[in-house]
Amino acid sequence: QVQLVESGGGLVEAGGSLRLSCAASSSGRTLSNYALGWFRQAPGKDREFVAAVSWSGHNRRYADSVRGRFTISRDNAKNTVDLQMNNLKPEDTAVYSCAAHYGSVWYGVKFVTNWGQGTQVTVSS
Repeated sequence: QVQLVESGGGLVEAGGSLRLSCAASSSGRTLSNYALGWFRQAPGKDREFVAAVSWSGHNRRYADSVRGRFTISRDNAKNTVDLQMNNLKPEDTAVYSCAAHYGSVWYGVKFVTNWGQGTQVTVSS
């Protein structure tokens, strides 16, 4: 079973930056062939996809709303996946959660089997 723990959330002014990190652990199992992603959910809104990365790190996907501002990366040696968020906007305010599913590339939310507990990001105007 893969366990995911996020960190790095907080309060930042519009135009600022934050870096989220998700530490993944798998009881005795390698995380190879696990794709990792980030989602967010704002109050009163549905959860939405933010970004995802293949196991190799070579294939990355982004939501249109964050492309060019956010960067997802992973370090397989450390079993972490990070989300660098630049030029933050008030509409980026949400609880951010990391997610994982088995598979070398990202297939989509329907395949997610593991979720982190989430970390709050608040962007003030």
